[in-house]
Amino acid sequence: MALYVKAAEILEKAEKKQGALKTLVYDSKFNNVKQLFALVFETHKFSAVLEEIISTTKLLKLTRLKLPQAKVLVYDLLLGHGLKCGGAWKAALLKNRARLQAALARIKVRQGVCNNQDLIPANGPQDQRPLPRYVRVNTLKTSVADTVDYLKREGFTYLGQARTVEDLTLKGTHFVQDMDIPEILIFSPKTDFHNHFLYKAGHLILQDKASCLPAHVLHPPPGSVVLDACAAPGNKTSHLAALMENRGRLLALDLDAKRLSTMSTLLLRAGVTCQTLRHQDFLKVDPQSAEYREVEYILLDPSCSGSGMVCLRDDSDTDPARLSSLAAFQLKCLKHALSFPRVNRLVYSTCSVHRQENEDVVSACLQENNHFRLVPVLPQWPEHGLPPLSQCLRASPSSTRTHGFFVAMLQRHSETDVALGGSLSPSLSTPLVSVPESEVSDTEDQPEPTSDSTDQTGPGPALKKRRRKRKRKKKNKTSGASGLTTQ
Repeated sequence: MALYVKAAEILEKAEKKQGALKTLVYDSKFNNVKQLFALVFETHKFSAVLEEIISTTKLLKLTRLKLPQAKVLVYDLLLGHGLKCGGAWKAALLKNRARLQAALARIKVRQGVCNNQDLIPANGPQDQRPLPRYVRVNTLKTSVADTVDYLKREGFTYLGQARTVEDLTLKGTHFVQDMDIPEILIFSPKTDFHNHFLYKAGHLILQDKASCLPAHVLHPPPGSVVLDACAAPGNKTSHLAALMENRGRLLALDLDAKRLSTMSTLLLRAGVTCQTLRHQDFLKVDPQSAEYREVEYILLDPSCSGSGMVCLRDDSDTDPARLSSLAAFQLKCLKHALSFPRVNRLVYSTCSVHRQENEDVVSACLQENNHFRLVPVLPQWPEHGLPPLSQCLRASPSSTRTHGFFVAMLQRHSETDVALGGSLSPSLSTPLVSVPESEVSDTEDQPEPTSDSTDQTGPGPALKKRRRKRKRKKKNKTSGASGLTTQ
């Protein structure tokens, strides 16, 4: 019974984006971790089929089970090695076994398959390649160099810094440093750090590279005031604290009290001390209040479909009604975030692949907030936003060897900039992340104003210089002419 209770709990957390399946399993402290992981992982693979069986047989109504519980029980009954529990749950499932088996048979006939494995939706060959194991070095407790040395002494083989995505295909004990985010180390997919000393001590954070992008792009400087609007489970929050060097104020909000409790433990292990946790709905925060009116940087990662998470894909990811509802909520959050009076830079991110939750939300928001503009970041990144929002970043298993993700950075610019066509304000509190010099406009390359310019502030230096030059030529010409006359 305990196996199914814990498996159902982990499935529910994973579907709510409270962590990756493997991490949740190993953090559960369950006695037989391998058995639990196998049940959870296999149940999730067949999630869409199991939901259809449960729905068509009205199993929840007949047994009063919750959906996650029903999934793990039906999986073991129909697709696994048989139920491993007794009591009321087993009796309820056995009572309905014929109905459940008939529903499974109908699905197989409809799809024209014989084997259970053929019921799993087929992905492209790129998506079937296992993703590398990404590990973020927690620079609040150690350095990348010290971590590399420690792992080399343990028998790992360091290959240096990766240069291309193809360098991320690793085997055995080989590992590399990431080419985009220097505090990330990359290992072969089967490398497990859940029981490693460095992970348990908070020196390493198990976090997908795409999930590290939002904090890396926002990059708040030490001493700043930062708001993590939808913070739990806390990996991005700990990354922000590391970039801030634990200096400044990091306000972290979440509506789920249980997730905040888990997050508090994670931040304590990571050595984060600059945080203030709040059990609060971000949309109900007053931007003008004393606690929030000084916020300069905001990381907004609201609830989304989770369609980019390789281990969490199901048919609900593409439900039009659900996507429309999520997009409306995301747009409301983004508008609210831009209403904070002193916010200078904001990063909006989702783990969704749908344009409706990504580019469409950003475009709709910018139409109503012309004092903010998109800023291009990480120009070397292989996948960018869908046209016309090429300043944004996208991630995917095929192009970046990560989970699917979307990141956009919005920067405030002055009223003068808006009048001049929305150019970036020249006075940024900190430099933008990875914007090459070639993309920054140089005043020497700009066309000089014509002589009939009507700038209210008066002629610019270039125009004054040309006028002085014309006066000197005219004067020299006059002097030469008068000299010829006297001769």
